[in-house]
Amino acid sequence: MSLSPVWGQTVTKLSEGFIYETAPFPSCHASTIVQASDGSLMAAWFGGQHEKADDVGIWFSKKLDTGWTAPVELANGIQYQWQQPVVDAKGKSWTVKRYPTWNPVLFQPKNGPLLLFYKAGPNPDNWWGMLMESKDAGKTWSQPVRLPEGILGPIKNKPIELADGTILCPTSNETPDEKDEWTVHFESTKDFGKTWTRTKPLNDPTKFGAIQPSLLRLGGDKLLAIGRSRQGSVFQMESQDAGKTWGEMSLTSLPNPNSGTDAVTLKDGRHILIYNHVTKQSMEWGGKRSPLNVAISTDGKEWKSILELENEPKKEFSYPAVIQTEDGKIHVTYTWLRQKIKHVVLELK
Repeated sequence: MSLSPVWGQTVTKLSEGFIYETAPFPSCHASTIVQASDGSLMAAWFGGQHEKADDVGIWFSKKLDTGWTAPVELANGIQYQWQQPVVDAKGKSWTVKRYPTWNPVLFQPKNGPLLLFYKAGPNPDNWWGMLMESKDAGKTWSQPVRLPEGILGPIKNKPIELADGTILCPTSNETPDEKDEWTVHFESTKDFGKTWTRTKPLNDPTKFGAIQPSLLRLGGDKLLAIGRSRQGSVFQMESQDAGKTWGEMSLTSLPNPNSGTDAVTLKDGRHILIYNHVTKQSMEWGGKRSPLNVAISTDGKEWKSILELENEPKKEFSYPAVIQTEDGKIHVTYTWLRQKIKHVVLELK
């Protein structure tokens, strides 16, 4: 299906479908997609009874010529195990302590193992970063390792790899309800997650409540972070020195109903953003995270919406992930009604 040209371009939806039709869990969210070193596609997400339930694990599927493999659970939030039951303060008896898991992020460095970042913990203001790796393109995985104190890893969207091999992770913090502060920062590692550095929080949360950035390349050492805000629009902030320092946060012209976005810089230098083109006000009046849109930009500043992936009132199509594969195709995954993960393949000419 070809759609109306924008700036002389045409976007074609090559295929769409669900990664799975049935699964051992009723609810899912926060997918991630990657092309591994062997060229194969794989995806992960969290699934369980519902978000925040302690049975929520990180699930994984690989794309074959015949379709996606059945989901398998790669990780869960089990932290402790005792020989004898332990009774907690509420009188509940435990032999295993399990927390929900959150927001997996798959990333393939140029010369390193396939990485799977995720979070574990009771809620976003008390979770911690976890990391697994695969040296055989997702066939087998290491045991999960907890990241150092104060390091979360990429919070929802994929890192980028800089020219010197540094993996720069877009991340953020959500404080407890009594503080209610959302801040963006960045974390970096040069040894695939063994050691880390991080920036300070980069926005004033009294002016901008922002989380879950994506990273775009503007050429040379220039980077653009773009993502979710509480101010009714997609936020943006720019770095001139490959993420060492960042300018002031501001708002783009695109609406954002306090919902996750994702973006990627294409091989030709253009940028693709997947987002919910809906205002904060419409959310307050009963709207959900719909429609789900694709926007394009030549400079990362001026954006044009070119396609609706979904548009059904009062439904949820959310938390997209987007990559471009080696063949130039654009792959998008997203939450479909919190019931399934949908995969769409686009071609932009």
